[in-house]
Order: sequence, then C-alpha cells, then structure tokens
Amino acid sequence: MSKVFARRRGTVILETPHGILLTGGRRAGRETPFILPGGGAERGESRFVAALRELTEETHLRPYYAEIIFRHLGKVRPTMSGRHKFQDHHTVCLVKATGVPRPGGGDAKRIAYYNPGSSIRISTTTREIIGKYYEWKSKRSPSQTMDEDESDTEDVEGETISGYDEDEE
Repeated sequence: MSKVFARRRGTVILETPHGILLTGGRRAGRETPFILPGGGAERGESRFVAALRELTEETHLRPYYAEIIFRHLGKVRPTMSGRHKFQDHHTVCLVKATGVPRPGGGDAKRIAYYNPGSSIRISTTTREIIGKYYEWKSKRSPSQTMDEDESDTEDVEGETISGYDEDEE
C-alpha cells in the first residue's frame, strides 16, 4: 500500500456578471476541462497567497478583496508514474479582482465562465467545489455578501489583503 501525499492548493472562486471564472488548457493538442483558477502553494507560501498569485499568473487579474470560505479535499488519485497517490487539499477563496481576464501562463490557455446548467466541460473537482460554493452562498445572509460595487481600484491600490496566513496548519 503506497503513502498518500497531500498537495497544498489555493483555489479561487471569482463570480462575475458572466458567471464563475474558469481557465482551461491544452495537452497533446486536445483541450482539457475547465477548472477554477489556482494551484499549488510553493514552499513557505500559504494556500491563500498561492490562490491569489495563481489567479494573477493565469488570468492577469489583480485581486483587491479575498476571503477564505471553506476547505475541500479532492479524491485520492495515483501520480503520473502510478507509484504513489496524492490528494489535493484546497483552500477555497472568494475573490474580487480588477482587470480584463485573459489567459496567462502555465495551464491557462483559455478563459470561460460557468453558470448553473451550462454545458461547459469542467473537471469533477471543479464541479464539487462550485457545488459547495453555491451551498455556502445560499446559507449566507444578505448582509454577509460582498458589495457588488466594490470595484474602485483607486482605494485599494498597493494595499495588502489581510488574513493571508490563516490557512496554515
């Protein structure tokens, strides 16, 4: 029986008037399913900071508001070599950002938006996280939701987003 390695990941939910922002890639000439922006935390980096860094790298957006909303454990899967197994440990962050999204580096070659009932092809983990997000959102009172008009970047330019180390265990 092989050991299961935990992969520390920061994952972003960025809800826009068009839907939830997703990125997609291409491998071996084929398009991969769309996923939520995010990625692995580097050594010494919190998953919260990794989520914000990856959002900027993948979409060129600049986050100005972010909060950790929940954690999500992915399914245990084999590594590419098949010798080991891993499980993604997601810290899911609700983010507001400025800019015009465009595909960035790494696996982000395409941008799309998810809405309930859309036929866009998304990964299983993305589907699970989005489902949890809608559950989380439905339980919040109206006074707990982010102000939709918080898009004035002049007030937040250069400021630090607080709470960036709260996800370390």
